[in-house]
Order: sequence, then structure tokens, then C-alpha cells
Amino acid sequence: MENREPRITVRFKENMVSQSFANPAYYINRELSWLEFNARVLEEAADPTQPLLERLRFLCIFGTNLDEFFEIRVAGIKQQIENGNEDESLDGLTPSQVFERIHEKVRKLVDEAHRIWLEEIEPQLKKEGICISRVDELSKEEKLWAGRYFEEEVFPVLTPLAIDPSHPFPQLLNKSTNLIVSLRRPSIPHRASYAIVQMPRMLPRLVAILRSESEPYRFIFLQDLIAHFLGSLFPGDEVTRVDGFRITRNSDLYIDDEEAENLLRTVEEELRKRNRGNAVRLEIQADCPVSIENILLEALRLAPVDVYRLKGPLNFLHLEPLVHHEAFSHLRDRPWNPVVPKAVASATDLFELLRKKDLLLHHPYESFRVIVDFLWKAAEDPLVLGIKMTLYRTSGDSPLVQALIRAAELGKQVTALVEIKARFDEANNIQWARRMEEAGIHVVYGLLGLKTHCKMLQIIRKDPDRIRLYVHLGTGNYHPSTARIYEDISLLTTREDLTSEVARLFNTLTGLTRFHGIEKLLVAPFNMATRFRELIAQEAEWARQGKPARIIAKMNSLCDETLIVQLYEASCAGVKIDLIVRGICCLRPGIPHVSENIRVVSIVGRFLEHSRIFYFLHGGNPLVYAGSADWMPRNLYRRVEVVFPIEEPELKTRIEEEILASYLKDCGKARELRPDGSYQRLHPPPGEKPFQAQLYFRQLAREEQALIQKQENPDLSMVPLRKSPLAQPLLSQVSEISSSPSPLETPPQSF
Repeated sequence: MENREPRITVRFKENMVSQSFANPAYYINRELSWLEFNARVLEEAADPTQPLLERLRFLCIFGTNLDEFFEIRVAGIKQQIENGNEDESLDGLTPSQVFERIHEKVRKLVDEAHRIWLEEIEPQLKKEGICISRVDELSKEEKLWAGRYFEEEVFPVLTPLAIDPSHPFPQLLNKSTNLIVSLRRPSIPHRASYAIVQMPRMLPRLVAILRSESEPYRFIFLQDLIAHFLGSLFPGDEVTRVDGFRITRNSDLYIDDEEAENLLRTVEEELRKRNRGNAVRLEIQADCPVSIENILLEALRLAPVDVYRLKGPLNFLHLEPLVHHEAFSHLRDRPWNPVVPKAVASATDLFELLRKKDLLLHHPYESFRVIVDFLWKAAEDPLVLGIKMTLYRTSGDSPLVQALIRAAELGKQVTALVEIKARFDEANNIQWARRMEEAGIHVVYGLLGLKTHCKMLQIIRKDPDRIRLYVHLGTGNYHPSTARIYEDISLLTTREDLTSEVARLFNTLTGLTRFHGIEKLLVAPFNMATRFRELIAQEAEWARQGKPARIIAKMNSLCDETLIVQLYEASCAGVKIDLIVRGICCLRPGIPHVSENIRVVSIVGRFLEHSRIFYFLHGGNPLVYAGSADWMPRNLYRRVEVVFPIEEPELKTRIEEEILASYLKDCGKARELRPDGSYQRLHPPPGEKPFQAQLYFRQLAREEQALIQKQENPDLSMVPLRKSPLAQPLLSQVSEISSSPSPLETPPQSF
């Protein structure tokens, strides 16, 4: 490749890059990249081809995403600014500049979200007989019912809080919806007074009005109901105005593991502070007077730039009950029921099956119930001696934790590594940790200063021939509920080279032993970053020798600087690189002589793309890995993560020719990252239908289910290798896709 900048060897340390790639124009800001991801979520809400309530569901997801963004990321940036930190990040922006751009981008996204609601979704709901009404729009009978509901269900739990010199502004909870009430006393008509009423959290935010079968469904926001009947809370005063507002607070936990003698108690104490952190955002109704806005800003110590005026609901999540309403199922996607793979359905004993072959599951197309049932079977199997498991997130009624408790009750040796610092799941995990300890389970909280994010399950069983280890390794959490909507990979194996390393890793995590003797697994923060750098560098070397070289990586986020630089180096060497990155991507593709061989796509669809898969052509003998880690500094250096090899030929073929090839072919839900940092939807060639990977995986699962139903007594040894219509050597498949005309614009000259 001619006219290429001279390269300087990359020094492999966190946050250190080669000088030849130090140009800020080569990188995309992390926070702005995340906002582009949430913009893609909002695009799904705007898509008229989606079922109506699926559009509403994406609108709720958009709002929830934005809440967490302000609670954690914006809160952190504001702290940097307050501390006087004006250091430039790799993309050349200071915290103040990032905050300014966030503010500009969020305003546009929020305005668009409310336009979608007011102009598209809400009118369509009315056409379907689903009305969101105000009290003054109700009929006489409906108003009477609403008044009784307020008096009987709402009024008793309301607490008006005055604001005056003897009543300071109340400490309102994070993300709570509140009303600020303007009052006038007849005896002092020239003096206004104010009070705050917080929405009780135990009451439904969307109230269903009683109806007859022939009438449309009518709902009213609790906020509007309270505002209409608020006068009864202030007898003797005149309510002149009621304005709704919502506060978002800093919700990050500040925990020093080395100073915390009792980590469990420390996390609990920090959780109590979360609802009372510093305010970072104020959302108010669009018509709220400036005088009221100023009162709130002064009380919350915020600036006008922190205010967002909303034309629609203060919180889209209040509309979520409509998404799940039983009467509106015709307005949602058809329910998806994950299938049990034919190998499992045909096996009389999963332990026996795993002694013969590895098992790969692709969730949610294939049921996570296989893992749940396997753990329950192990819990009650008299031949099972012990169970070890990591738990990062799980459901509130987790059958997996219940299985661990059952195993302990039956006398098995059970160990659980519980990550009680899993963000926004801390309280749930603390509750489970206590219950497991009471049942006799050894509960461990991992290594000092590191979050345990890996997904590992080990079952120790005394088989007829010897004691054997059965291991599950995954890319997703042990959470049966999210496993129905998150796309993930599971590997079940008894291969000694893997199970022995998992056993050693568990010993490292529970016994604080040295990390050694692990070659197959990539484990952060020990050998993972180094190994990924070696694999990328090896592909670059193959390319320099004129040999085929390919890298395909699927992940949630890519923002590790040293790996980005290495990908740039590999691109310059001629390696064809496809990155499937759902969320944040700080790498900028399409830069001449830097990243022109790199293609980045993001897929946002019905299921949350969550698996991490890594493919290296490796001189024609491909290496395939999957695991829990993104290419982010926190995953590579500050968490315990595991990426595992997939080596059984049949399973490797499935990853290559079915899963990765399908994602790279997607032109229905895929967007391609442009050099300017924006994303452009992909479209099929003229005359062809859009291909959606998620639809294709469901089709394969349905076909497999039909095959099972037709074969009452299948012989596992006769089941052929599953073949995909896409199946062809992955190298030619992805090369053809990558070399097709790109929809990207010509990169700006500054690149």
C-alpha cells in the first residue's frame, strides 16, 4: 500500500498508543458514540414497519438507556468539569467540550422521541382504541370513577411538602416524578407559595379507567390524575398552577475495596446513598414557567444547560404497561418460544451426551432452559459431589440460585462467586448472597478491586469410570428472564484441557492462588489483552507475507486504545477486518491508509445482541473464541473475564458459516458506521428482500423443532451436520461482503 504513514511499534500498555496513530481525528468520542447507539434504538421506535407496541417498547428502552447514561456517564463528566479537569481524551475533546456536545445531541434525540410519540405512536394507539386521556377529557361517569379512585387509592399516600424558610427543599428520590404546586392564600393574594408532591412509587403510573366491553381502552397518567384533584391536599389555599418535573441523580457507587472491611455492608450503605446523589438532570414540562424552572434549578444546584423541556410524558417507561397488556397482543411481535436443540431433545442423559461431544447453544433461539434444567439435575444427582458458579446478574426469583440452594441442602459442596457490585443489580445480588449463605453455600465476592464478570459453571461428578468435571461457559448472564431477549452463546463441555483450566481459575478466584497453567482460556486481567494483541499482530504478519488474513469480532463495545491501534496496524498491513459492534465504537473506519480495510456494522433488532465472538483466520486454520469481554479497558484490565475457544469442528463451522456469516449479510437491521461517526442503514441489492440475521436464526430454530417432531426416535449418530443456506468458506463469504461497494461517503480530507 503506497503513501502510508510510517508505523511505530505499539507499546502494549493501557492508554498508550503508537505515535503514527495519535491523530485525534482517527477516534470517535466514547460518549458521543453511545448516543449514536441510542439514536439507533430510537430509529426502531420510528420504524413504521414495526408492530405498534414494539415501537413503543423501543421508545421505553430509549428513555431507560438515557436515564442510565445521565446517572453514570454524564455524572462523571460533570464531576471532571467541577474538579477542573480539562485533559483531552484520545479524540481530542476536553470534558467541557464533550458535555457541550452531549447536551446538543441529547436535545435533538429527546425532541425526536417526543415527536415520534405525539405525532406517530399516540395517534396510532387511538386508532386501535387505546387512548391516553387527561381528566378533563373524560366523560361524566369516568370523572366520577377517577375521583373515587383518587380519594380511595391515591390521596391516603400523598404527602404535600411545603417550600418556605422553615421548610427547606425536600430531598427527592432519583428518577422520581414530582409535582411543584403554586399556591395562593386568599388572605395574602399578592404572595405566592409553593409545595412539592412526589408520586408514590407503589402506585401504577398508568391508571386504567373502568370501561364496558364496547368502549375503547382509556388510560390516564397518575401525574395528571393527582394534578387534577390536588386541591383537596391544600384546603384554604388556591392551586394556581401544577407543573411536573423529574430529577436524575448521580448513581455511581464509590467503593474502596481495600478500605471496606465488610464489602457486603459497604455496598448496602452506598445503595442507600444512590437515591440521594447530586442532581445531574432536570426534566420539566414544556410549558413550565421560567420562574418555576429557576426555583428548581436553585434548589437542585443545576444550571439552565441541565434542563430538558419535554412535550410529552416525563418518563416513557410509564407507558410500558401498554406493551405487555394482554388485550393488545395483536399489536406486538408474535411471541418467540426458544427451542430445545435436537441433540438435547433426543438425549436420555445430558451428562452422557456431554461425555461424547461438546454442545453449543445460541440463545434465545435455543432455550436457556437447557442450562437451568442441567443445574437442577446436577443439584439432585447423587453422583454430583460439588458445584461452583459465578453470578453477575440473575433474576429476582432465580431458579438457578434455588438449584444451588437445593444442592447445598442435599449435602453437596457448593460455591458461588457473587458480584455484589453489578451495577443496578447490587440489592438483588445482596439478597441472594444472604439466602445462599443461610443455606450453607460458600459465598465469595471475588478478587480485591476487580468485578467478577465471567460466566462459568462447574459441576464435579463421580462418573462410573472416574471423577469428571462438566463445565458451562457463556457470553451472557445466568438470568433466565433476559436470556429470552438477549442473544448469547453457551458452551457445555467435558474436555479436560478446558475443564481443568476452569477448575484452576475457580481456585484462583476463591483461594487467591497465583494465576498459572492456563493456556486455552483468555482471562482478564491476566492474559486476555496480551493474547488478543498477539492474535491481531499474527494476522497482520500473515498479510505482510501475502497470505490471506481475516479478523471478525462481534462485541457490545470497542474503545480500548491499544487494540484500536493494533486493528489500524492490521488494516494497513492488508488484513480484511469486519467488526460487529452493537454499541460504542471509538474506532473510525474508512480512513485512507489507516482503516480503509475495516468495516463496522451495528445490529439493533428485536433481541439485544449480547454475545462476544472473535474469529481469526490464522493462516487457514481458523481460531474461534467466545466469551464475556468487550474490547474496553474495564473488561480487559479491571474485571475478571473469560473468553473460551470453540474448537470442536462441527461447532466451529456453525459459528463461522451460520452465525457470523449471517450477521455480516444482514441488511435489514444493520447500520454501517461512516467515517464521520454517523451510521447508515444498509439496503439489499435491487430486487432482493432485506436479510435479517435474527429472523434467519428463528427460521433455523423452527426448522429444527419441526425435524424433532417428525423424528420420534432419532438416532443421534445419524443426525447430519446442520447446514445453513449461507454455508460456504467464511473467507470468501466475508471477503465478498467486505469488497462490495460501500455506502460510506468519501472520508473528509482531515482524515
